[in-house]
Amino acid sequence: MDGEGRTAGAQAPERTAASVGACRGAGSRTAKQGRVMPGAEALVASLEAEGVDVVFGYPGGQAIRLYDALYGSDQITHVLARHEQGAVHMADGYARSTGRAGVAIVTSGPGATNTVTGIATAYLDSVPLIVITGQVPRSVIGTDSFQESDIVGITMPVVKHSFLIQDAADIARTVREAFHIAVTGRPGPVLIDVPSDIAADEVAFCYPDAVDLPSYKPTYRGNARQIRAACRLIEESDRPLMIVGGGAVSSEAGPEAAALMELMGIPCVTTLMGKGAVPSSHPLNLGPVGMHGAKYSNRAMTEADLVIAAGARFSDRVTGRLSDFAPNARIVHIDIDPAEIGKVVAVDVPIVGDLKGVLAAIAAQLIRDGARPRTAAWLDQLASWRERWPFYHPRMAEAESAGEIVPEVAIAELGRQIDPDRSIIATEVGQHQMWAHQLLGRERPRAFVTSGGLGTMGFGFPAAIGAAIGNPGAQVVCVAGDGSFQMNSQEMATAAANGVPVKVMLMDNRCLGMVHQWQKLFYGGRYSETLLAPVPDFVKLADAYGWAGERVERPAEVASAIARMLAAEGPYLLDVAISPDQSVYPMVAPGEGLDSMMGAIDVAVGAVRTGAGGRGE
Repeated sequence: MDGEGRTAGAQAPERTAASVGACRGAGSRTAKQGRVMPGAEALVASLEAEGVDVVFGYPGGQAIRLYDALYGSDQITHVLARHEQGAVHMADGYARSTGRAGVAIVTSGPGATNTVTGIATAYLDSVPLIVITGQVPRSVIGTDSFQESDIVGITMPVVKHSFLIQDAADIARTVREAFHIAVTGRPGPVLIDVPSDIAADEVAFCYPDAVDLPSYKPTYRGNARQIRAACRLIEESDRPLMIVGGGAVSSEAGPEAAALMELMGIPCVTTLMGKGAVPSSHPLNLGPVGMHGAKYSNRAMTEADLVIAAGARFSDRVTGRLSDFAPNARIVHIDIDPAEIGKVVAVDVPIVGDLKGVLAAIAAQLIRDGARPRTAAWLDQLASWRERWPFYHPRMAEAESAGEIVPEVAIAELGRQIDPDRSIIATEVGQHQMWAHQLLGRERPRAFVTSGGLGTMGFGFPAAIGAAIGNPGAQVVCVAGDGSFQMNSQEMATAAANGVPVKVMLMDNRCLGMVHQWQKLFYGGRYSETLLAPVPDFVKLADAYGWAGERVERPAEVASAIARMLAAEGPYLLDVAISPDQSVYPMVAPGEGLDSMMGAIDVAVGAVRTGAGGRGE
């Protein structure tokens, strides 16, 4: 065994350019190498050398030199957002849907502080971002000068790394290191703060291809001894279950996860961030798990004798009450970030490394061992549970006879009409997000863009714009709620001005749906500040921004309205009226274990919801 824990002669796992931080652009071969230029032009030249073709942002006084330099770039397109938070969410949506680092540029002070929510959103979901902020001149930093903010200090807890540039000669090296840090290891946001006087200083541009960061060395290859220990548990398991998390998307490990599942007959469940890594249609994919997961998925977690966490961080929304989580299971946890292993759940076999390579190594070892699956009875049991407790049943649509649009039916209809191969679904945060997670299958990674860790209302719509810009020709639909959508609805101007044909399907219940649901179920119907006034008229708002739009209020109108939305050439808003009394089920109540679910459909007792305390009872 060598010093990296692999057996002699073992083939190193293939790494993508992103995993090793290689320049995606010309790097040092850029035509601008060696030219003398102002620092602002050096920063733009650095972005060009890195292969950046689009940035999102909003100008201001301390960023004006950066924007003047952008004006002269033939390579980079700038997308002007209408709010700095929207700009960062656009860069985030671009990054999630393309796998490339997103870039945002803003000014100092309030411009910089407006990015904090977007940076924190990316940090919690491990998204590679480069956020460049203008700063006041070095001579007045710390004096409370006009539009000064210590953005490095403010964002310290929610960035992977940050830089305050002190010398124009450091600009190119800083940008190179920032991209390397953002996309390697566990991805994340990196902040670069640029004082405006440095942006004016002259410098000879020299872009490096390599980085020298002795203290930053992510572990990619899993320890061979730990891999063999994981294999022993798999070989002995009768009821294994894999949790596929966002790390499977980041490391492009979906094929390796599916191969291991097929080799040993291991079913999987998916977290919100892991959706699409393994195709939703895969027969071994049980789909969503956790607070609003399927009852059969949660039952599988409770009954499993082995849980393999593949790039998942054991969020409280997945585990439920920790003392009851997977009570019968040994746990294997694979993650590239050693800080995640053992942080929430005690682990029997920890493996630090890149998920793609580790899963491939596990499968190769199992093949060498001549391992055979022992899961036939387990899979039969899961199939029976899956049939008994579905997410959807035709009886759910019986309320249509009273003229009420059932949200599950409307979301499922969107799923039937969108192109499975070229569509991207983005969501805002709330009830509609969970309905989309439950009912919209995704057949490939990076086709479901949503805020998981931070749960950021106002994220989905600007993220959808970024995803559409990063994926020309894709069918991009944002599933939103009326509360979330209004947090960044000003970005309708961005879509219109840039000809971005994003679609918004608004599940409009005139309330803050998820909080309203909790107030109904756990606070005796005391609806404190969750009922929204019936304003604005979203169709008129769409018209004001130059969008097409319509509102539907009857079930019979839904299918044709979705068809018109998807067929529209430009941006389109579909306002779908639903009742504020609708709730997302099934549900694990806060503080309960995964085996305690409310509102699951039970075919065995007439395909009605059980224990919901409301609809269907």
